[in-house]
Amino acid sequence: MPNWGQVLNEIQGMRVENPLDTIRRKYLATMHDYTGRNVIAYYSGYLQKTEGNFAIDDNDKNALMQVVYGLDKSKGLDIILHTPGGNTAATESIVNYLKSLFGNDIRAFIPQIAMSAGTMIALSCKEIVMGKQSNIGPIDPQFGGMSCAGVIEEFQNAINGIKTDPASAPLWQVIISKYHPTFLGDCQKAIDWSDKMVTEWLCTNMLSDHNCPEEDARRIVDTLGSHKETFTHEKHIHIEECQRLGIKVVPLETLDKRSIGGCKDLQDCVLTIHHTYMHTFSNSSAVKIVENHLGSAMIMNMSMNVPTVPIV
Repeated sequence: MPNWGQVLNEIQGMRVENPLDTIRRKYLATMHDYTGRNVIAYYSGYLQKTEGNFAIDDNDKNALMQVVYGLDKSKGLDIILHTPGGNTAATESIVNYLKSLFGNDIRAFIPQIAMSAGTMIALSCKEIVMGKQSNIGPIDPQFGGMSCAGVIEEFQNAINGIKTDPASAPLWQVIISKYHPTFLGDCQKAIDWSDKMVTEWLCTNMLSDHNCPEEDARRIVDTLGSHKETFTHEKHIHIEECQRLGIKVVPLETLDKRSIGGCKDLQDCVLTIHHTYMHTFSNSSAVKIVENHLGSAMIMNMSMNVPTVPIV
């Protein structure tokens, strides 16, 4: 496998106008040669950049509309996810859009990290491909950087604390007064919405062949959405824990072992693709890229703060 340094050397050795674009598309096309399926990379540069819109949002629908155009939908979709998460409503809309085109024939590849709403997208797929280095994260909703479950927990602690020690009421009043009157209800609705959405996706796709898909989906959602179980929204959940939960995970290391296009197997190809995006974010103003194996892409640029579509 071309490692980080070897990919950099390949980029620097290219005598083309846009070597970063060229190398990404080379290996995306190689992945298609491996799988025979449509390939879309959905990448955020949040690990390399400190400024920019890294989150999943409604504008990503425009990017996906750009890259699904002209694809043979009967070949299914492999979506490569690298994202910190984002807006729940946008996530729901994106999943519904992709399902309307590819049905349930969607696999999620996670070379490194797909957190929060990225995890939700992955759970909507028929299976998730992860390596030893890959992580998903909790799916508990957040409001303004605050955990909805944490807010509800704090209210419950206040109730219990005042019952136990009425004299503590003034202290709890100071703590609870930072929330507006409807905030508690909004937090509960956000949790219910997220749980219902992911449970339905699991039951109708990944777990649809189980004897009791609702029960199995409930266990997954209850754990990934539990503030008590995961402790923090930033928790990194590895492949072994995913498998213990009953998530349908395929180890990246076990896939196609053929040598194609300079990659010794499909694992090498996927990780090389990941390296090419990391180099792109480190050496350009791009903050988010949505791109397919045919070279069609939409790139969100930090300096312009608007999407640009490279000529294909």
